[in-house]
Amino acid sequence: MSQAGRLWLPGMQHRPSPNADERPSECAVDLLVVHSISLPPGKFGGPHIDDLFLNRLDATAHPYFARVAHLTVSAHLLVQRNGATTQFVALERRAWHAGRSHFGSRRACNDFSIGIELEGSDDSAFTSYQYLQLARLTLLIQAHFPAITANRIVGHSDIAPGRKTDPGPHFNWQLYRGLLAHQ
Repeated sequence: MSQAGRLWLPGMQHRPSPNADERPSECAVDLLVVHSISLPPGKFGGPHIDDLFLNRLDATAHPYFARVAHLTVSAHLLVQRNGATTQFVALERRAWHAGRSHFGSRRACNDFSIGIELEGSDDSAFTSYQYLQLARLTLLIQAHFPAITANRIVGHSDIAPGRKTDPGPHFNWQLYRGLLAHQ
């Protein structure tokens, strides 16, 4: 689906984040990064993740928010616990999700990746709704960016080792990859 000449996926809310820009012209999109996020940490539901990605998180609403409200971050997509999905950045644009990162010998993974956030934490299992939606989204993304093959789907912890741990130990890579293989 195209909105204002941009690649927006159908069947979800679209909330364009200001925390995005154009990718370098020579960069092909060939990496998918799976993340997890909860705001405040370990708590699910509410508007806080949206607010962070839209630069409107109230730093006084929770003690943790004072540490992150100033950040200018985004992801292409967010999958909530019930599978509902919001797209914040058009897929051909660069979202600001990976930070300092590398994949193989390439640095700055934001330049060539799609970032999907799952509402979750290192301490919680993800829901079946999230796995099903993540697999569905992955297939849609791969249809647009066929260079994203199975070995080019990674966790944030894989591209920022020592700095990031998400999607965390409770993310079931085997289940996710099995869903991709059977769709």
